[in-house]
Amino acid sequence: MISIAIINGPNLNLIGTREPAIYGKVSLDNYLQSLAEKYKDKASFHCFQSNVEGELINFLHDCRGKMDGIILNAGAYTHTSIAIADAVAAIEIPTLEVHISNVMAREDYRKTSFIASKCVGAISGLGLYGYEAAIGYFLAKKN
Repeated sequence: MISIAIINGPNLNLIGTREPAIYGKVSLDNYLQSLAEKYKDKASFHCFQSNVEGELINFLHDCRGKMDGIILNAGAYTHTSIAIADAVAAIEIPTLEVHISNVMAREDYRKTSFIASKCVGAISGLGLYGYEAAIGYFLAKKN
């Protein structure tokens, strides 16, 4: 069984009610619970969400030696946080950057990711399915 941390940054706790035209109407918590049930025989998930940059960094640090992979949706911190990028690099755990919306089709400032160069890849614009695609990557990599 593989251990995967799913880490979500600012405002992602509002998914399901926040800008449903962009992010959909399903809550992130409900969606992640459905994934945990679907993959219960293949993966264990450790989900964390915070609107606070330092808490995200502390959780990343706590993943050292415990997780096989990380799915990281840093939200707006993607475009502003060198500290989160440094934390991803420091922990040396394969990390996939995930975004629900297609950030390349949005505002110009969203087209820059400080964390992308520290990640093994990025998934953007697939809605909540991006999380499942990331899980599929880690499961395929394990086999």
